[in-house]
Amino acid sequence: MFTNTHAHISTWVVALILFVAAILLFRQGLAKQMKIVHMTLRLFYILIIVTGAGLFYNFASIDHMTYGLKSLVGIGVIACTELILVRMKKGKSLTGVVVGLIVTFLITLYLGFSLPIGFDFLR
Repeated sequence: MFTNTHAHISTWVVALILFVAAILLFRQGLAKQMKIVHMTLRLFYILIIVTGAGLFYNFASIDHMTYGLKSLVGIGVIACTELILVRMKKGKSLTGVVVGLIVTFLITLYLGFSLPIGFDFLR
């Protein structure tokens, strides 16, 4: 059964692939192709937010504070990925934003998998 959880995970996995593809296209000097991938990635940002909002609406009554924190940190991941791509295009420093992306991504994964509708890898 294809649930909202599967849709949410699928969208952020595709977004991660598109993010890596955009970086690789930029490094190869393919600006036009990178722009297409970047715009597609922005569509997936919206899909991630919509599916995440659906999960929040359905399950926030279980643990609203943790789900809310996970939502905020997840939006931080999206902000960091967007900042990285924009700063790459402008030739600005990426160090702080990359550290921010790694930290927010790890926190989001931890919170997402530890919530009641997450996966328990230890069972």
